Amino acid sequence: MHILVIGAGAIGFQLSKQLSQDGHDITQIDTDPSRVKRVSEQLDIIVAEGNGTSLQDLRGLGIEKVDLVAAMTTNDEVNLLACRMAKKLGVQSAIARIRNPEFTAPDFIFSPQELGVDQFIHPEKETADAIVRLIRQSSATDLVEFAEGKLVLLGMRLNHQSSLLHAPLAELGRQFADIPMRIVAIQRKQQTLIPSGRTTLLPEDRIFVISDPDFIPSVVSLTGLADHRIEDITILGGGLIGQFIAQELASQTRIKLIESQAEKSRQIADQLANVLVIQGDGTDYDLLAVEGLADMDAFIAVTGNDEVNIISTLVAKHLEVPRAIALVNNVDYMPITPAIGLDSVLSKQLLTVNAVQRYVRHQRIASIASLPGLDVEAVEYIAHGGSKITQKPLISIRLPKDSIIGAVVHGDSVIIPRGDTRIQSGDKAVVFARHYVHEEVRKIFGG
Repeated sequence: MHILVIGAGAIGFQLSKQLSQDGHDITQIDTDPSRVKRVSEQLDIIVAEGNGTSLQDLRGLGIEKVDLVAAMTTNDEVNLLACRMAKKLGVQSAIARIRNPEFTAPDFIFSPQELGVDQFIHPEKETADAIVRLIRQSSATDLVEFAEGKLVLLGMRLNHQSSLLHAPLAELGRQFADIPMRIVAIQRKQQTLIPSGRTTLLPEDRIFVISDPDFIPSVVSLTGLADHRIEDITILGGGLIGQFIAQELASQTRIKLIESQAEKSRQIADQLANVLVIQGDGTDYDLLAVEGLADMDAFIAVTGNDEVNIISTLVAKHLEVPRAIALVNNVDYMPITPAIGLDSVLSKQLLTVNAVQRYVRHQRIASIASLPGLDVEAVEYIAHGGSKITQKPLISIRLPKDSIIGAVVHGDSVIIPRGDTRIQSGDKAVVFARHYVHEEVRKIFGG
């Protein structure tokens, strides 16, 4: 597919990088020459300095050959106009990044079709929703839903009391056969492992388990962890992400929100009546102590500054806050975050890229998720009639190295597959693999 990405900021850059790795032909345009220089030096794609809302620039890039436009600038109006122009010039599909929720409201005066947008992407809302899910499942470092919620992927850090330690996974599968679960990936220090039946688990491993959501309490108990009741939350950062989180959780919990800008603090206090808004510096240890951080059940750092988020979250961990979540947008930081003591880390860029990839691949797969700090993807494939995966039991099908089928959904049933399992047409299977083998997996499923 030939894709034009408009905007080469943090999200646009990461999107072009991932889509080019997926084998698409990418062209990128940005008005900032320094961003254009960065893309040209680091990515093997076509990049140009120009304006995504300039008819001359779009035609100069060969817009007539583009299959999809992804408008990812930080300006809603630019993104919407670029999509509208692209559709008028014959582009089949258009995706717009937006920040203003009014544009997606059901009663907005223009429909998505009138705006020329096939898919809206709201990075701040995607991120806030992911954090809320983690707060509600407090033992997990990561939580992703598949198959309309029939499957859940949990990331968890093993402690020394876990029942899963030191035995081969094949033996654990027999021992806990009554729990529909499978360990599909392991992060050990800075290394990602796709396990086999001979793999054994060690303390401090971060494991990723796919399971029926009804069995989450049983899975959590095996890890030696426990969910904490969360009643008091401190949110650092009063941007859109912090506001969305506060709005979602304020009816069930007591929330303090810390914002450094005085005027913004007053605006948020007016908008969020059930939230205590504090104006101050989130890296000020004395302020955090005075505001009772040590007594909080959860701390969420979502400012626009990665370093502030990391430092303040480490302070919260030092004060033994049971749940500490940091927003880290620089994906280069992801591999080191577990080493410095951060478990629950989210990236707005990765979440946005996942959302775009789901749309780009929607004809071949049901969903996709990249996991912070791991070089594997979780992809939900739909088995097509007559495909190789439906012809034989799994034991007779050679899956690519570095891939594993975690679970299968057949109708309303969740199946943890074994060698004699047969996947049928229409079944959904969640496959964990390194990105370079997904094309081989796709062919097996007939996509």
